[in-house]
Parts: sequence; structure tokens; C-alpha cells
Amino acid sequence: MPRHPAFDPADLPESNATSYPAPYREENLRRHNRRLGQHAGLRNFGVNITRIAPGGQSSHRHAHTRQDEFVYVLQGEAVLQTNDGEQILGPGMCAGFPAGTGEAHRFLNRGDSDVLLLVMGDRSSGDEVIYPDIDMHGRLQPDGTFRFFRKDGTPY
Repeated sequence: MPRHPAFDPADLPESNATSYPAPYREENLRRHNRRLGQHAGLRNFGVNITRIAPGGQSSHRHAHTRQDEFVYVLQGEAVLQTNDGEQILGPGMCAGFPAGTGEAHRFLNRGDSDVLLLVMGDRSSGDEVIYPDIDMHGRLQPDGTFRFFRKDGTPY
């Protein structure tokens, strides 16, 4: 927990770490997070500033079974891909993804400058993540990390 509840996100380190297994990790290395909620000591939901460099993506297209997600565009032009296709989102636009709807989504940066997103999601236990476009399925573990499996159930 920080000494003071207020802080400047720019003071936090960025990380492009991902727990995706090797076949899918490389595509996410142009996505960087500042973990605001973690820094503030939040336990029930996460808040990140996600920076997507040109040519990058926020994640592989995915849907959560138990966790809600909300994304607000701070800067740049983001391409939102969902089950229904693509939509361009600019600064001030937002999107919400209720748990259990199967609405698979991701954000792409096809521009020549960074995209900044404010990403919020809860930390409901028992969450599973469906990736319709790749051979991967995620399960939230009791320690809060995700473990990834192939769609046939074999672990990575």
C-alpha cells in the first residue's frame, strides 16, 4: 500500500510482461501496463493504464466467464475487435464487457502513435477466459494468476 492514496501514474514502472504461453506471447510485447490498482493496494478490482505501441494489441481476443471489464480510451485511435467486427474508438470513448456474455474483444493500434487505455476489471474467483481465435483457454488460479491450456485441456 502506498504511503499516500494519491499518486502520479507516470511515476509507476511500465511492464510488458505477459503470462501467455510461448506460442502467443510475442504478439503482446508491444503492450505495456502501469498497474494502478495494485499500487493503490486494491484487492477487489484492477485498474491499469495500458499503452499499446503502433502495431500492437491489448491481448488476444478473449471473453471472461466471471469477470467484468471496462475500458476508457485516454489517447490515440484504438480499433476494438469484437464478435460483431471492428469499431474505431477515440479519446473519451469507452466499452464495457459484462462477464459471461461471450463477447470476445481486444484492442489494436493500427496508427503511428501510442494508444492509451484505462482498463478496469474485477477479480472474481473462478474466472475462465475463452480465446475463440487461438488454441488457448485460461483458468484463474487461487493465487490470482492465470494458467493456460490448449482447448483439448492439455497444459502449456
